[in-house]
Amino acid sequence: MTSPTPDPIRLLLADDHPVVRAGLRAVLDSEPGFRVVAEAATAERAVALAADGGIDVVLMDLQFGAGMHGSQATAAITAEPDAPRVLILTTYDSDADILAAVEAGAAGYLLKDAPPEELAAAVRTAAAGRSALAPSVAHRLMDRMRTPAQALTKRELEVLQLVGEGLSNQQISKKLFLSQATVKSHLVHIYAKLGVDSRTSAVAAATARRLIRR
Repeated sequence: MTSPTPDPIRLLLADDHPVVRAGLRAVLDSEPGFRVVAEAATAERAVALAADGGIDVVLMDLQFGAGMHGSQATAAITAEPDAPRVLILTTYDSDADILAAVEAGAAGYLLKDAPPEELAAAVRTAAAGRSALAPSVAHRLMDRMRTPAQALTKRELEVLQLVGEGLSNQQISKKLFLSQATVKSHLVHIYAKLGVDSRTSAVAAATARRLIRR
């Protein structure tokens, strides 16, 4: 008596670049046990499709241009009961992006230059309810755990990312719903941890260490 064929892992591809989605579909459709059942060009659309059901794993980009960020979409998806697993697939490997995604409930974090077999393995791992991290991402998280006193917190990384984007303390306070005094306090801690004494030096040091995006 033959064993029943297991149901395929149903996938949603969420990326704003059609070429990327087409490439992912070509790779994943060729894998046994996978079925791409939906695509989304925006994070908002990904949230809506995930809520409709029939999805096991969402492959989620982080940057969609205007609108909702991939981490926000991940949080919205994973907050629902019986939610699909979300596997981040991105070009960004900064601490700020990784921490935001993990806190949002992502089951895994993979970089877009991963070989097809690594991508397939990560999808299967996420679908099975386990964590799937790219080796470089796992290494960065381990480094943070080894030196917690020196590691920037998620909030400090958010503040520094906005400093790097050219925002003033006042603009940062409005964007993050913080007082300007709190923003200044975060910057004092950031300077101390990075061993710098200015905004420019802090951004340069954090960028060199891939704590924030370039």
